Parts: sequence; structure tokens; C-alpha cells
Amino acid sequence: MTKPIAGDVDYSKSGIGYAQQRRPDPRIEALIHAALGDARTVLNVGAGAGSYEPRDRHVIAIEPSETMRKQRPRDLVPAINGRAEALPLDDASVDASMAIVTVHQWHNLEAGLRELRRVTRGPIVVVGFDGDALARFWLADYVPELVAAGKLRDPAIDYLVDRLSTPKRRATVRTVPIPIDCVDGVVEAYYARPERFLDPDVMRAQSTWNFVAEDVKRRFVETLAADLRSGEWDRRYGAWRTMPCYEGAMRIIVGGEAG
Repeated sequence: MTKPIAGDVDYSKSGIGYAQQRRPDPRIEALIHAALGDARTVLNVGAGAGSYEPRDRHVIAIEPSETMRKQRPRDLVPAINGRAEALPLDDASVDASMAIVTVHQWHNLEAGLRELRRVTRGPIVVVGFDGDALARFWLADYVPELVAAGKLRDPAIDYLVDRLSTPKRRATVRTVPIPIDCVDGVVEAYYARPERFLDPDVMRAQSTWNFVAEDVKRRFVETLAADLRSGEWDRRYGAWRTMPCYEGAMRIIVGGEAG
């Protein structure tokens, strides 16, 4: 198996306004919190602005970006400046851990996953994307370069499953349905609302666009805007507007020891 390549985004620039665009969607949140089981202490690695952190448990948040740490709401614990590859915790010190849409950013994915295993007694909940599934999204017809970048950056799902499995328990995977009115502005959140891609703040909060050339992004925005004005987008993809949810690339992997 080829080792996946982790991305690296400068959130001191692209993270500005992130919390407004990437709010936790309650339906996705329910899946994540259920996967944490009855854990009372939860480690959130790559915690960012705090999306999907449970508020009814003791949370330890780790986040390397100062820009992201500053966007955390006041009712959440302050995040510790640290990285997944060197967690400042003792062995088996937390009941559960979570890493939500972050593993593609880690400099050393192998080391980060090993650290999660080291410090976690129970379930490890990772939310990521299946790069191969991105090609099914209509966006691939407009900007295949984005799909190619996603496939390169997103760790293979079977790689994550292998690293998060234990001798007693094989990690599980399920597709996360993206609701039509999803408030977490991941790329697929706007499968039925293409107009949202014309907002630069939306694209700025989606890290994969950082790996697409500026002229490609400009071509995409101009072409999409023209197709929306002419009705061409709706002629080709209008059925997407009526889908109550989209089962695309988002996956939730639950490993470690079962809670």
C-alpha cells in the first residue's frame, strides 16, 4: 500500500473566517458523538475552532494554528499549541479521541495515528474523505484539478482502518450523509447550492483549494457563474438540487478499543 501524502495549509491566512463557514452540522455531530460512546474524557486533535467538540464531557484540545485557536468560542476549553505527532499526554490517559477533517494536514500521518493509539483507552473517531469518491461529485466536471488534489492529500481509507485497528477490534467505516442544508461548509456541503462556490469566503475555508492554481480557480468561478446565469448548470445538474442528502466522500472511521 502506498503511504498517503499529508497536506500542509497555512491557516494564518486561509483560516481567517473559518469558524463562520465551517460550523458544526447537528446531524454530523450526532454521528461523531455517538461514536465516542460513553467516554468522559475526550482528546480532540487538530481541534481547530472547536467544531464537533462535545460540551458535556471533559475535552483536551490540541491545535497548532494560532489563527484557529483564537476562533474558538468562549464556552470551549482553550486549545493547547501542539501537534498530533507528539501529543503531550501520558499513555492511555483519555477515554476517547477524535480527529475531525484534519488527518490530511498532519506532517507525519503514521506518527500521528500511532500517538492517538498510545494515549487513547477507548474509541478513536476520525472523520476524513475517500479521495476516489470525489470524482462522483458534479464539481469534478468543472475543476478536475480539485479532485486530483483531494485524491493526493486524503489518506486512503483502508490505510486509516489498518492503522486504527487493534488485535481485538477491526476499525469500522461508514459514509456520512451530507444534508442538503448542511451548515459545515466542506466542499460537498454545496452539492445542491452551486451558487455558494462564487463566494470567495466559502472557497477560502475549504483547504483543498489551496492546492489548485489561481488561474484554474478563476476559470472555474467564471465558468460556473456563466452556466448559472444561462441555466446550463440546472439543465445538466438540476436534479442535485432535489436530493435531500448526498452520500459522497465523507467517512467516519472508528478504531481503537470499542467504547
